[in-house]
Amino acid sequence: MAEAPFGLLAELTHRCPLQCGYCSNPLELVRRDAELSTEDWRRVFDQARALGALQIHLSGGEPLLRPDLPELVAHANSLGCYVNLVTSGVGLSRDRLRSLASLGVDHVQLSLQDATREGNDRIAGIKAFDRKVEAAAHVLDEGLPLTVNTVLHRQNLDNVAGIIAMAEQMGAERLELANTQYYGWALRNRAVLLPTRAQLAAADPVVAAAQERLRGRMEIVYVIADYHEAHPKPCMYGWGARQLTVAPNGDVLPCPAATVISSLEIENVRDSSLHDIWHHSPSFNAFRGFEWMRDPCRSCPRKEIDFGGCRCQAFQLTGDAAATDPVCSLSPERSTVDLILETEMAPSEVPAMAMRKMR
Repeated sequence: MAEAPFGLLAELTHRCPLQCGYCSNPLELVRRDAELSTEDWRRVFDQARALGALQIHLSGGEPLLRPDLPELVAHANSLGCYVNLVTSGVGLSRDRLRSLASLGVDHVQLSLQDATREGNDRIAGIKAFDRKVEAAAHVLDEGLPLTVNTVLHRQNLDNVAGIIAMAEQMGAERLELANTQYYGWALRNRAVLLPTRAQLAAADPVVAAAQERLRGRMEIVYVIADYHEAHPKPCMYGWGARQLTVAPNGDVLPCPAATVISSLEIENVRDSSLHDIWHHSPSFNAFRGFEWMRDPCRSCPRKEIDFGGCRCQAFQLTGDAAATDPVCSLSPERSTVDLILETEMAPSEVPAMAMRKMR
């Protein structure tokens, strides 16, 4: 039987004020009228805690768009869970944060698209930079720990030093620099998001130097751009191993992007308990452990390091979720990634098709 999950990512809504071209939400976003109710989410939190989850990450979209967010925060807190608010910062006023903190928010994770107002607002699709800076100040005033998260890509990677400096200025205790993962909207916009090797070569030592300089003051987590690497990253530290995601409509996912695997039978909290889904569902057991692996993964000593790589990436690039992640240099499909790197480097802006209208 699988060990208990460490945390629950609760995607309360797919509605979001930002229009980022790399958003990992599914292309078919959940409509507002299909979202779980307040009582549904309370039941999900109860079941997650009974399952063993210690953290509840309230995310979206933008969780501040849920009018019942205060009630959900209070309920998660009442269960003894560590409550993390994952937000764009848009709509996070001083009074609203103070109220949420009093109800049980323990930590705030704030997205930042770039280090400058012009760059941030261009990528976000709206004027949001000043509101993010204000939100960070409110978090510090409330004495809450702050994580800044920036998705890196060709449009902002050259500014990584400025992003680090901005996170310092905001007072972040943790900075997550995550290179874009290519599924959902990011896959559609891959040609303008893929960084060049020259960009990565310039950015890597900047990040490494900052990690050393800020050790003990601000933790910097750097997620590699794995299309350019010889080995895949340890995606989710193994399928269905540490975290589970509940989408706004109640679908329960082994990782936030699992809906891209069209062959995966996904179960819903309206029909089954989290306990049964986590332990017994075909979707969560599909790629747990190592028995599902074929060679070269099955006989590779790295299988306990990278767990075969990303199943969603394997499916989107090969049509087979059980295939070796094509990023791996040992994959029979590595040429697919090499061809992408050779051909998809269009020198254009993030396209208008990244914008989406929520209904």
